[in-house]
Amino acid sequence: MASLTQRMLGAAKLDAATYEEIEADTTATPQAMLVVVLASVASGVGVLRAVGVGGLLMGALASLIGWYVWAFITYFVGTRFLPGPKTQADMGQLLRTIGFSAAPGLIMVLGVIPGLYRPLFVVATLWMLVTMVVAVRQALDYESTGRAVAVCVIGLIFRLVVLVLLSKLLGLPLDGAP
Repeated sequence: MASLTQRMLGAAKLDAATYEEIEADTTATPQAMLVVVLASVASGVGVLRAVGVGGLLMGALASLIGWYVWAFITYFVGTRFLPGPKTQADMGQLLRTIGFSAAPGLIMVLGVIPGLYRPLFVVATLWMLVTMVVAVRQALDYESTGRAVAVCVIGLIFRLVVLVLLSKLLGLPLDGAP
């Protein structure tokens, strides 16, 4: 079994075997949650001057809620509306694989360097979307990447709605940028 760091690197490198290992390891859900929190904290550290410690903590909470919502919607859409012929998954598999797909978000800590936050935000967001497609393809046993993209886009729309509502409710900036 790979270490947390090895799994995070494998997930960030889009390694399908890493996602298969994570999917099968029912004890990896706390690790997946930790990856989501670490990515959120890295993003918050990048804009700590703008959001403060309270904003950083609220951002971590919002990320955890967003992770769960995205995994739930992805599970529901992927197993009920767009299942493949081999699709067989449970909520835990989606929570684990999607959680590890947040690993590229750790680069956001470099946002403390003046002028880097916004470009890093774009790069990290796109990278995490790509890793999520791989995570979903593996967790839902899809033969088609296109089907995984469709499920991720539908899940993303719902997640964005939840994040916008949470941001407004908690008074956080939508992109966290100063």
